[in-house]
Amino acid sequence: MRIGELSRRTGVSERLLRYYEQQGLLHPERQPSGYRDFREGDVDAVRRIRTLLSAGLPTALIAEVLPCMRDDGQKLVPTCAEMLDDLNEARDRLSSVIGELTASRAVLDEVIAAAPRLAEPV
Repeated sequence: MRIGELSRRTGVSERLLRYYEQQGLLHPERQPSGYRDFREGDVDAVRRIRTLLSAGLPTALIAEVLPCMRDDGQKLVPTCAEMLDDLNEARDRLSSVIGELTASRAVLDEVIAAAPRLAEPV
């Protein structure tokens, strides 16, 4: 299938699909005319990529773990034990960032609470 059909079927823009290809996440074949030829399995691959991106993984890590992911119909399931360390490290980084953001929000809450009552919002 061509990139336009993959875009329609996944809801992902053609530009973003080309970016996924640049990042090594998709590997379409090229026709002699230069057109990309995506396979049926690429529809599911794009869905897995979107899920991993929404989990906060960078595209470089997604490129490494994507071959070891399958979809059981409800969630992604890792199939290679060696990638669990990478996934746990990514989770730890997210937890650290969440902790830093929570601390920043607490400081901002203190600043806001210390403000004198100024004009009421309109």
